[in-house]
Formats: sequence, C-alpha cells, structure tokens
Amino acid sequence: MARSGGAGRRTSEETREKLIAAAAETLREEGYAGASARAIATRAEANSALVFYHFGGVDQLLLAALDRSSAERMAMYRELTAPARTLEELVEAAVRIYRTDLERGYITEFSELVAAAVTKPELRDGIRDRAEPWIAFIEQEWERVLGGSPLARLLPAREVAYGAITFYLGVNLFSVLDEDHSRTEGVFELAGRLAPRAKLLTLRLPRRGRGAAEPEEAGGGGGGGVDEAG
Repeated sequence: MARSGGAGRRTSEETREKLIAAAAETLREEGYAGASARAIATRAEANSALVFYHFGGVDQLLLAALDRSSAERMAMYRELTAPARTLEELVEAAVRIYRTDLERGYITEFSELVAAAVTKPELRDGIRDRAEPWIAFIEQEWERVLGGSPLARLLPAREVAYGAITFYLGVNLFSVLDEDHSRTEGVFELAGRLAPRAKLLTLRLPRRGRGAAEPEEAGGGGGGGVDEAG
C-alpha cells in the first residue's frame, strides 16, 4: 500500500507503470491465458495484490495496457500517414503500420483480448470502445486522401475501415499457419500492384456547372474535401 506524502505517491505511480508494462509484455508473450495477476506481478517485481489494488482486476489492467500502447501507436501512425497524398502512398503507409505492429507485438495484444471476449462478454464493450478511434482514424485518412473520388464513392470510408480492422485481426490469427508471413506479404504486394492501376478512380469529380473543368486527383491539393456531383 502506498505511503502518505509525495514520495509515497511517486512510488505508487511507478508501481502502476511497471504493472502496465508487465501486463503488455505478458499478453504479447504468454497470451491472455497466461496473463494472470501472479505472472504479471512477477514480471513487474511486485506483489500480485497490487494488481487489484491499483486496477481492480487483471482484465482492467490488460485494458489499461492496451490504452497505453494504443496512445503510442496513434501518435506514431498519425505522423506516418500524414504525408500520404495518393492511394499508393496510403497503401505503403498501411503496410508499414502492419509490419511495425507485427514486430512490436501490438497485433498480438489486441487480438488476444478480442479472442478472450468470445468467452468473456464483459470484455466486449471495453474492446469495442477502444477499437472505435482506430476505425475513425482509418475513415478520416481514407476521406482525406480519396474523398470525392469515384473510388471513395465505390468504397465508402466506414466500410473500408471495418474491412481494415477485420483484416488486421484475421492476419494475426492466420499467422499461426503462415509462419513466414509469405501469404500475408503476398496480399500486400497485390494491393501495391493494384493501387497504381486504380488511378482513374481516384480523380475527384468536378461539381456540376463547372463546364469543362479538369477533374482533380484525390490528395492532389484540391482542399481535401468531398466534392460530389449532385
């Protein structure tokens, strides 16, 4: 239990930080089934009772760890996708995000908790809420780069975001069979080949009444707004 005074509060905060870091590591390396209070506390060099004292339970601690990694990832990936101005560049950014998440174990963190929610309904709302900012992020980037183009009308941003999250989870599950990631990389290579061929579908349509005005390429400095006819 934390002592009173500033030193005690600092010690309590440090313990929380160690538990959160240990929870993330345990989830990545041992999975949800291995992420017990004792296993996490041992890794954090703390008493297992502190898991309940600081977080109320193991699941709450694991969600706190997910919050931490999500905040770090969101800041990093917003910076990564910001320069993208074409579909090709957006695909390249998506591939880099996937590879980074795979290398650092972020995919495993999220997927383990989603899998646990299958048999633990009490986890579902928390995970669903934490997925929403990522759905919104994908939706915003799709609209920013391609909004107003025929491709964006054919593939609405919300549905693209749902598809991306579904693929993200599915890839992690499939990785058990695709140990060298060759099949997943094949999907990304296909997306990379298709993106340039879809260039005509990424041209923003002009408004009615503009006469013979040339269509703008999505992401090409046309203001980023959706510019649909009628």
